[in-house]
Amino acid sequence: MSTPERASGSCLCGAVRFTAKLPSLVCAHCHCSMCRRNHGAGYVTWFAVPRAQLLVDSGADALARYESSVHGSRSFCRRCGSSLFCESTLHPDRIDIALGVMQEPIDREPQLHTYFDSRASWVEVGDELPRLGGKTGLEPLPVEPKAEEGE
Repeated sequence: MSTPERASGSCLCGAVRFTAKLPSLVCAHCHCSMCRRNHGAGYVTWFAVPRAQLLVDSGADALARYESSVHGSRSFCRRCGSSLFCESTLHPDRIDIALGVMQEPIDREPQLHTYFDSRASWVEVGDELPRLGGKTGLEPLPVEPKAEEGE
């Protein structure tokens, strides 16, 4: 199977359409409270590309931006509300794209969990991906012991 060179995505109503040129930088599940509230989900899967690799093909006028923190903003479709992009001054040369709005596969599977120690208490994760947390959301967390069979 060949690695894709680009992948397209859109909001729910189709007003905003975009293309992400690949390769991507990372793909991760974020468990922070802002992502959970913004998406109404237990966690959100993002992938990142260098800012210059995101092309808004149509609907730039339908994009709205919300300053969600002192260092970050989230962009969404003002027509249907789909959350699309996340930007941060902590990594100004990249943009995070919600994987769920992509219409085609990207070049990698999710690689890790961020802000895992902030996860919703009702979220059960059964994969073996690295689990990061702490103040930055990217610090290694102690490995939780596995339950023995029959416990």
